[in-house]
Amino acid sequence: MKKLFLMATVFCLLTASFVIAETIEGKLTVQGVCGMCKARIEKAALGVSGVAKAEWELETKVLALQFDSGKTNLDAISKAVAKAGHDTDRDGADDKVYAALPDCCKYRDAEPGSEEHHNH
Repeated sequence: MKKLFLMATVFCLLTASFVIAETIEGKLTVQGVCGMCKARIEKAALGVSGVAKAEWELETKVLALQFDSGKTNLDAISKAVAKAGHDTDRDGADDKVYAALPDCCKYRDAEPGSEEHHNH
C-alpha cells in the first residue's frame, strides 16, 4: 500500500511539473542590419535551452519566439542574443563583441535604409 501511494505521489508531482511548464510566445526588439545579423540572432536565441522557434524580421527588428517557460525566459534569451553582439530592448551587447562583428553588421553606425546592409 505504501509503495502504491509513493508511486501515485511521484506521478502527480511529475504531471504537475509538465502542467506548469508551457510553450509560450514572446518578442524582443533586436538591433541588426542584414541577413548575416538575422542568422546570428536566430542562432543565439535557438542556442538557449527551451527555445523552440526564433524568427527575426529585418524591417521591424522584432525577434518572435516560442519557448518553454519552465526552461527559459525572455531575459535569458535577451542575454544570449546580446552576448552574440546584438543590442536588445533589454540588454546591450558588450562593446568588444560588437566590434568583432563583420563590418556589414555594424548597426550602431548604420545609416537607415543603407543599401550596403540590405545586400547581405
